[in-house]
Amino acid sequence: MVHRNRDPKLHPFERAREYTKAVVATKLEKIFAKPFIGALDGHTDGVYCCTSIRSKNIPFISGACDGEVKVWDLSRRTCAWSAMAHAGFVRGLAPDSKGNTFYSCGEDKMIKQWALEPPKNMEIEPINSIIAPHALTSIDHHWNDNQFATSGDAVCIWDPTRAEPLHTHKWGADSVLSVKFNPAEACLLASTGTDRGVCLYDLRASQPMRKFMLAMRSNMVAWNPREPNYFILANEDHNVYQFDMRNLNTALKIHKDHVGAVMSVAYSPIGREFATGSYDRTIRLFRTTEGRSREIYHTKRMQKVFSVCYSSDAKYVLSGSDDTNIRIW
Repeated sequence: MVHRNRDPKLHPFERAREYTKAVVATKLEKIFAKPFIGALDGHTDGVYCCTSIRSKNIPFISGACDGEVKVWDLSRRTCAWSAMAHAGFVRGLAPDSKGNTFYSCGEDKMIKQWALEPPKNMEIEPINSIIAPHALTSIDHHWNDNQFATSGDAVCIWDPTRAEPLHTHKWGADSVLSVKFNPAEACLLASTGTDRGVCLYDLRASQPMRKFMLAMRSNMVAWNPREPNYFILANEDHNVYQFDMRNLNTALKIHKDHVGAVMSVAYSPIGREFATGSYDRTIRLFRTTEGRSREIYHTKRMQKVFSVCYSSDAKYVLSGSDDTNIRIW
C-alpha cells in the first residue's frame, strides 16, 4: 500500500493544480465538441428567412434572396418541394396556427399562402395571393385565430379571406422592420422600426399601446414562449436587449458577446435560452438569465447569418446565412 501524507502544508499548490486541470479539461471538451451536424444545400442565393412548424418536427421552411421558397424534410435532410414564390427577396415566412399551410411575403408586395404538402404530380401554386399596399419586411401568424400581421410602411392585420387589411397601425416610423405576436396573450404584438423605436399593439384597441426608443435600431423582436411578459430585441449595436413589457424604462438584461450587428433572434420552445445570428458570421446561444453567451457556433465558410430558428423539439438550431447554406447545429 502507498501511504500519502494529506497535510495541506506539504501540498501548497494543490488548489492551483486542481484549478488548472479543470480549466484544461473544459477547454479540451470545447475543442472536441462537434456541434455542426449537417447542411441543407440547394439554395442558389443567400438564405434570408426560415421557420419551423410549431406543431410538427419534420418540416422546415426557408426563403432566399432570389425569391425561392423551399420546404425541407429534416429527418432525411432533403428538399420536399420548392417554388419561385416572389420577385426579389423573400422577407418573411409564417406557418398558420394549425400547421397545414404557411404564408410568405416579399419585396414585390405579394402575400402568398402555400400548402405544406401540395398534391403530387401537380405544378405547385399558392392557395391564395394578396397584394399589399406596400413592400413587406416580415410576417407573423396569430397563435390561435386565422389572422396574420405584416410589416412594411405600417403594421397591417390581415384576414386571409379579405383583400384589404382589417387594421393598419402606423406610429412615426418610416418603415417597420419586424413584427411578432405574443404566444400567450395572442392579441398582443410587438414591432421594431427604422426610427429606433419599438411599439406594442393590442388588436382589441384602435391605437398602439406603448412606444419606446433605443440608441440604435432593432432588427428583430421575439417573445418568450414560457414567460410571455418578456421579449428580446436584436440590435444594431451588437447587443441583445431583454425587456419586461410591464416596465419598459430599463432593459431587464443586456446580452453581450457579438462583435457585429445582431440580425436574428429565436427563443427555444422551452423558453430558457435563445439563439442569435449576427453579421460577425457567428451563432451564439444565451441563457435568459445570463449576460454572456454559453456557446458560439461558426464554420470557416459561413458568412453573415440572416436567420436562426429552433426545431420544435428544442434539440437543434438551424441557421440560414449569406453563403446559401442552411446549417443544423
